[in-house]
Amino acid sequence: MHVHVSHPDGEAKVWLTPEVSVADSVGLSAHQLNQAQDVVQRHIGEIRDAWIRHFGA
Repeated sequence: MHVHVSHPDGEAKVWLTPEVSVADSVGLSAHQLNQAQDVVQRHIGEIRDAWIRHFGA
């Protein structure tokens, strides 16, 4: 289970399970990646629910 994070400077793939972590990124600084992980972590319940609704369990 993962999401894609997009930013004007680049993008990243972020794993949701077993824990929030960056799988791959292009063009983003370590600070930007940390910010992205923080946002995903703060909204993990909503994101997982939306992922399951879209892709199925």
